[in-house]
Amino acid sequence: QVQLVESGGGSVQTGGSLRLSCVASTYIDSSYKLGWFRQAPGQEREGVAAIDSDGRSAYADSVKGRFTVSQDNAKNTLYLQMNSLKPEDTAMYYCAAYYNVFAVQYRPLVIAYRGQGTQVTVSS
Repeated sequence: QVQLVESGGGSVQTGGSLRLSCVASTYIDSSYKLGWFRQAPGQEREGVAAIDSDGRSAYADSVKGRFTVSQDNAKNTLYLQMNSLKPEDTAMYYCAAYYNVFAVQYRPLVIAYRGQGTQVTVSS
């Protein structure tokens, strides 16, 4: 079974940046599209971004223009560059396998599997 391990979370002030990384333990079948979702305490899961093997990506409206998802296939690594962070971005961020990139906007969120998460806290 594929394991996803996230890193890069932390605490920043409003307007700051963070870069999350997700390393997959093995090759990810192309039927899955790696991406990110987040969940704040007491709230439902929210898709953030996803990317497919052709580099096609999709984003939640709340992060468009601020977050960028990318991947390094040679390293089995997914990234999420987060700029202009806001307090409402505070959440646990999870690396996940989606069935298609546009699933980031589906409610409820549907994923195949996920990592353990990394905490992002943005203070005002």
